[in-house]
Amino acid sequence: MNVFQSLVSSWQFWAVLSALAAALTAVFAKLGVKGVPPDVATFVRTIVILVFVSSLLFVSGQFSIVRSLSRRSVGFLVLSGLATGASWICYFRALDLGKAGQVASIDKMSVVLVAIIAFLFLNERLSMLATLGVLLISAGAILVAVAD
Repeated sequence: MNVFQSLVSSWQFWAVLSALAAALTAVFAKLGVKGVPPDVATFVRTIVILVFVSSLLFVSGQFSIVRSLSRRSVGFLVLSGLATGASWICYFRALDLGKAGQVASIDKMSVVLVAIIAFLFLNERLSMLATLGVLLISAGAILVAVAD
């Protein structure tokens, strides 16, 4: 396996790209939500994502997989979609009212909440070092949010 294949098959590579995309999302959304009702901004963003992901599925030939999903998978994906929609609506409202850096820092408290929920419901355990990281993320997010 060459370096490129190794890179694109690692979760770390995709997580870093996700973080970069999320950072751009906050900045672009803050610019885009100015003078636009947050629900309208969420609608436009959702349409763009629908077109983008539909195109990706079409090009990669993955549309046929949708029909073979189990009811359980569909159910949890629907719940995930509802949670995502709620998150986006709240996020755009917060961006409309607050500074992008502060809003994004509180939004990233989701990392802490995921760790707690995964511990409670998925029986995922964190090492002492990972627990320290979660505590530092909490402290950092709070400091960025309250700083002016």
